[in-house]
Amino acid sequence: MLCFSMALAASQPMPFVDLDAETHRQVVVDREAGQYLGHPTTLLLPDGKTILCVYPKGHGRGAILFKRSTDGGKTWGDRLPTPENWATSLETPTIHRLTGPDGKARLILWSGLNPARRAISEDDGATWGPLEPVGTWGGIVVMSSVERLADGRYVALFHDDGRFLHAGGPAGPHMTLLQSFTADGGKTWSYPEAIWGSSDIHLCEPGAVRSPDGKTLAMLLRENKRVRNSHVMFTTDEAKTWSWPRELPKALTGDRHVAKYAPDGRLVVVFRDTDKASPTVGDWVGWVGRWEDIVNGRPGQLRFRLKDNKHDWDCAYSGLELLPDGTFVATTYGHWTEGQPPYILSVRFRLDELDRAARS
Repeated sequence: MLCFSMALAASQPMPFVDLDAETHRQVVVDREAGQYLGHPTTLLLPDGKTILCVYPKGHGRGAILFKRSTDGGKTWGDRLPTPENWATSLETPTIHRLTGPDGKARLILWSGLNPARRAISEDDGATWGPLEPVGTWGGIVVMSSVERLADGRYVALFHDDGRFLHAGGPAGPHMTLLQSFTADGGKTWSYPEAIWGSSDIHLCEPGAVRSPDGKTLAMLLRENKRVRNSHVMFTTDEAKTWSWPRELPKALTGDRHVAKYAPDGRLVVVFRDTDKASPTVGDWVGWVGRWEDIVNGRPGQLRFRLKDNKHDWDCAYSGLELLPDGTFVATTYGHWTEGQPPYILSVRFRLDELDRAARS
């Protein structure tokens, strides 16, 4: 197994770019007067221009709403019809595209707590089945991340605090990271196995990203007790074992990390800023750096704010998609208008634009 540096880089100033006032980048995905809309997940289809977005009508729970953009997120259609029991969702929905051993691609939409349920689309979201239990188990933010493994299976990552893995469990001081596997393209899933747990720090909502050479998988982790920075764990054996968690720099301290590689090989990570000393704490922010920065505990190249959240913390479960022309489309909920409930917003940007702004 690789030896990962445990030393954090010394704190140092980083270039900062603020996109908050650049309204030409912003597209309203959905907004409803007097209604809380939150916690979206997006998925870019293989055509490079169709983006699907699912989100709850409420804070982390409520009827699952579904929208589609056919022009790379520049415009969004009306809310699409969904199966009747999507209205019974009790958790943040997530959406993933998996390919089975038969070469068939299918979309899997998850709704967590107990039991964890999933809906399947065999036609890239044109039609959907109902939410159905995958077993007797459950969890929180099922599934935060889903990654394909070298043997063609997929690993799905999530967490639980004792209440939902087993029905009727008590909430305890212990937070556990969990993983489940599928070998048939998402139709069936293994009983979850624990990766790591602690009552001293609460690591949760894994955001997974592979190394450029494909040999290592990292998960960036929220620290929900708010006593330490965010953390990272690594596996070099396709999720058979994971390294001990270690802290990330303050520049990457936040909630619900979502990462994508830019065309030039750099990493872009978007998340909710939870560094208490940060001038953008509670806002929707991003980070640009390299894989090696994460491995070696370096702060990275630059930070940027996508949008000022008019709330102390409630925003930024982001979707993040990379279009063929190098444009990133980041999508999330937040209190974007003072005194109004949250709504869903996209922000479009390119790394060359951030680089120029950082140099100016």
